[in-house]
Amino acid sequence: MFADYVRSASWPTALALVLLVLVVLLGIIIWSIRRHRDPKLEIHCDAPIGELMPSIAGLTQGSVQDGNSVELLVDGAFFEALFTEIGSAARSIHFETFLWKEGQLGTRLADALIERRRAGVAVRVLVDADGGKNMGEVTPRRLREAGCQFHFHHPRHIRNIGVFNDRDHRKLIVVDGRVAFVGGHCIVDGWMCRSAQRCDDVRDLGVRLEGPAVHAVQSVFAENWIEDTGELFLGEAFFPRIEHAGDVEVHVASVKPEGSPPSVKVLHHLVICMAREKLWIQNPYFLPDDEAIEALCASARRGVDVRVMVPSAEASDMPMVQHAAHHNFQILLEGGVRIFEYQDCLLHQKVMTVDGAWCAIGSSNFDDRSLETNDEITLGIKDDRLAAQLEALFEADMKHCMELDAGRWAQRGLWHRCKDGFFHLFNELL
Repeated sequence: MFADYVRSASWPTALALVLLVLVVLLGIIIWSIRRHRDPKLEIHCDAPIGELMPSIAGLTQGSVQDGNSVELLVDGAFFEALFTEIGSAARSIHFETFLWKEGQLGTRLADALIERRRAGVAVRVLVDADGGKNMGEVTPRRLREAGCQFHFHHPRHIRNIGVFNDRDHRKLIVVDGRVAFVGGHCIVDGWMCRSAQRCDDVRDLGVRLEGPAVHAVQSVFAENWIEDTGELFLGEAFFPRIEHAGDVEVHVASVKPEGSPPSVKVLHHLVICMAREKLWIQNPYFLPDDEAIEALCASARRGVDVRVMVPSAEASDMPMVQHAAHHNFQILLEGGVRIFEYQDCLLHQKVMTVDGAWCAIGSSNFDDRSLETNDEITLGIKDDRLAAQLEALFEADMKHCMELDAGRWAQRGLWHRCKDGFFHLFNELL
């Protein structure tokens, strides 16, 4: 019947109809390739989270690495430690980031990398093409001329049309294959502050990691490096034998398997259901989907102290995202979730702590772009001491927050509500 209609139609009409059918079929094929079933947030297990590290790691396509040391680095202290480590690099430096802008920090980092390359250290730098669009032309040229290998991830090119929306949002550094840094810090001057107190500062944290888990972080770097360059690196300069450096258990979530939800999404959703006492979250872009919202409320109903801290719309670098998030705050507040808005500056750290025993630190935002589309990395860490440090930071940050009240939130103005609803329509694109 369709063929008869095409034969009877005029040539331009028939061609347009055929093209429309091909576009629809192509869309269905792409959807079929990329689709996956989201995890059901129903878990029947009463074991404490500290005993479930192998399960969490296994369900997020990883494995538990024990014998690590983890040092928490807050605000500008992250870069102080990073530059010290870069300066002592003897064999290799692998650097991967999303956002790099021209400025003092970028210049200082380029100088440090170039100095090490001239000392004979292998230097590889991978920057997301979209996040690096404002780093200028000088820095990439300087790095390449000095012998550093520098590449953009998914640059604007015909061959990348199908993946251009897939951004590399990871922030990681591996030095000599023995030390790794992971967190939310970007190469932008606002991240240099020693203590974020001004509106143009950024509040963030990361960790310095030593021990066997560094190999897992190195393999994450290798994933996109191989995709973008085809180069394989091997040997003691990159994967040395690593002795135990402490007593901390770590697993790494980063994989995006075909047909299954990305491991960072499984991890974020999984731990919501596993909390028994406390679930504290700090995240700059907090837009959980409907299933996660219900799971957060269910946790609160069963007595879990659920707290979420986000930047205020006025302090955020993406006020549209905050307004999109506001759309669901009423449900969360009425469900027993406590929400705090950080007032001083952009709160950018991506942290979860559960029951004072387990925590997550990495690059992942709590929204569909991070949990579905971007390349991300999140460390799951079993360490009472680190969890206590993060809880203390949360409590200190609460002094700079306004806690939202369900009753008052329900009475916010019509214009505020309209902005919330409008931007929420586009939350997966923000």
